[in-house]
Amino acid sequence: MNNKINLALQILPSVPSEQVYAVVDEAIAVIKNSGVKYRVCPFETVMEGTYDVLMEVVRKAQEVCFKAGASQLVVYIKMHIKKDKDVTIEEKTGEYDAA
Repeated sequence: MNNKINLALQILPSVPSEQVYAVVDEAIAVIKNSGVKYRVCPFETVMEGTYDVLMEVVRKAQEVCFKAGASQLVVYIKMHIKKDKDVTIEEKTGEYDAA
């Protein structure tokens, strides 16, 4: 699977409520620093890249949440994969982007 896919990642860390956003911000920083194309949304972050690269980002995002103090995580992953074609964020949301 060398085509680009879309992967939506939502991580719900088990930490005191006042720390949730800070831990999630650590995971988003991993995504930002990975170099993959991404969009932060209210409930999840959507990424674009190859399957292997994105799964590595997912692994690192989970690790950083544990390092930031989470005792456990609930992780939701959704993927859009096409057999012989790239999947892009723009094909789904491009017409809604502000000019």
